[in-house]
Formats: sequence, C-alpha cells, structure tokens
Amino acid sequence: MVSNKFTLHTENREGQTIVFVGGEFDLEVATQMRAAMEPLIELSDRRLTLNLRDLKYIDSTGIGILISVVKARHARNAPFDVEHVPTHIRKLFDMTGITPFLAKAE
Repeated sequence: MVSNKFTLHTENREGQTIVFVGGEFDLEVATQMRAAMEPLIELSDRRLTLNLRDLKYIDSTGIGILISVVKARHARNAPFDVEHVPTHIRKLFDMTGITPFLAKAE
C-alpha cells in the first residue's frame, strides 16, 4: 500500500511476516494500517515483525496502533518484534515509555 507519504508492504520469510512501514504514520493512514495489520495479528504461529527503518514520523494515533498490536499478539502468545527503529522515533518511544513493550515483545 502506498500513499503520497506513507508506505507499507509485507514480506513472508520462513515462519515470519515482516511489515515494512515508511513515511508518516499518523491519523490520516490509521485505517489503512489497521486494515493491513488485522489479518496478520491473527497468524499466531508466525513471528510478526515491524521494520521501521523508513519511518519518518509517527503520531499518537500510530503509537496507539502499535500498542494495540503488542496487546493483541501478547494475548495470543504470538511472537512480535519491532526492528530498525530510527533514532528520532526511538527517542519518542523512550519518552512515551513504550520501548520495553516493543523490544522482542512476546
């Protein structure tokens, strides 16, 4: 899925689905992100990884969606990772206190 400022694509590897999120993850694309993540959350037999290498911006709506994914995967005992978090995004995660929940959350 691609908009002018938001990119999202998935890759399936051995036992793992990687979701590459780029651009600006905000209220404007929240519905699109939720729709893409919903079926993936259900795949509890596969590791779900969000790769944020190309993420430029995330707002409180985006953070809320990440938290909901963490909770849903945890409820299913399903493996979940967030990788390649840009420094400026990592600082925001640290300030909001969500970093511990995104690091190898299982």
